[in-house]
Amino acid sequence: MATILLVEDERNLQRTLSDLLEDEGHEVVSAMNGKEGLVEAKEEQPDLILLDLILPKLHGFKVLKKLKNTEKTKDIPVIILTNLEGTDDVQKALEMGVTTYLVKSDYELSEVLNKVEETLN
Repeated sequence: MATILLVEDERNLQRTLSDLLEDEGHEVVSAMNGKEGLVEAKEEQPDLILLDLILPKLHGFKVLKKLKNTEKTKDIPVIILTNLEGTDDVQKALEMGVTTYLVKSDYELSEVLNKVEETLN
């Protein structure tokens, strides 16, 4: 069982993903905005972070930068799950050290779960 931090401001997607991950035996900690996500990452030390980029209070790229520049959180794998499809965004995220970049509209929830399991193993 892994602890997964889900930083997602779309309530329905957050609930659905949380339920699916919990059904797989994981503990899910949720955050509705970037600032909350950073606090939870430092407090919880999750095994994996699922991070949206378009977030209230603190944009996902700023969250990612702070995560990767903080000793306690720099080695936590991050999967981006966003609607931003631009190659510049993908490139920037990969250069910043994300494990995987998923565009929400391109993936079924089962595929997202598979990526989570791949990353954890």
